[in-house]
Amino acid sequence: MSAWKAAGITYLQYANICARAVRNALKDEPRAIALRRNQNNLKFAKWENGVAKEQQFIVPPKAN
Repeated sequence: MSAWKAAGITYLQYANICARAVRNALKDEPRAIALRRNQNNLKFAKWENGVAKEQQFIVPPKAN
């Protein structure tokens, strides 16, 4: 049995824990680059008659 199954977590939770551990093990500059890569932007567009209207950010992206 896999260690993550025995721990009672999903594979996605296990993968997130592993990714966080790897990012925390990096030196400062590569860690900052990896953390920036981890940011997500989400846009929303209302569709009417098969055409997308203006897109809006759900959470505005942070300036670097």
